[in-house]
Amino acid sequence: MYTPKYFTLEELCRSDTAEKKGIKNFPSFEVVANLLELTEKVLDPLREAWGAAVNCESGFRCEILNKLVGGVDTSAHPLGYAADLRPANGAIDAFIAFARSWIIKAGIPFDQFIEETDGRVKWLHIGLYNRRHQQRRQFKSLTKR
Repeated sequence: MYTPKYFTLEELCRSDTAEKKGIKNFPSFEVVANLLELTEKVLDPLREAWGAAVNCESGFRCEILNKLVGGVDTSAHPLGYAADLRPANGAIDAFIAFARSWIIKAGIPFDQFIEETDGRVKWLHIGLYNRRHQQRRQFKSLTKR
């Protein structure tokens, strides 16, 4: 079993919204395995290549939490196969540009790479697999309202 180098399971499952609303956002054993796979194949290697701290803003979300925060029904977050990331130094545009170049050059398999914003904050959503266990290698930009 993989031992994450930079990301903890606690970090990948933490949610301010879940805590405020009293939602139990606990992953199943299968989801924990998926989170470890995501960390091993994408998150830790990306953090290593970036060379500076990266924060997981949202990782695993149970279905109730996913709906509450406006996640789509097809989201990979409830499976443990997606994470929303922001660099600790705040250089989000540089981080997204770096991550895009890195994922292409390193040949990292993935499902979605989405530059997202809600109009105030920007983050990188990266998914390893979708709900059909596909890796479509999609690059997108999305503004949530």
